[in-house]
Amino acid sequence: MEEQNGVERLLEQILEVQREQLEQYKSVTKRSLELQQTAVGRQEQISKIYRIALVVSAIVVAGIIGLVFYLLQYLPTRYR
Repeated sequence: MEEQNGVERLLEQILEVQREQLEQYKSVTKRSLELQQTAVGRQEQISKIYRIALVVSAIVVAGIIGLVFYLLQYLPTRYR
């Protein structure tokens, strides 16, 4: 009889440890998901900034090229 009680206590302890592990797993999984969502949000922000910088850079380069061609018109023909 006492052996039966010992087995029952052991099984209850195992069950309790499994429940604790499940709660820890849920907590870690939830935190991991939150971190992934934060990372995705930051990547979206960075990609928007990158696109804006790329467009601005393209406009600046186009402006410089246009300026060079404009100034080339005023060079005397002997320097061309």
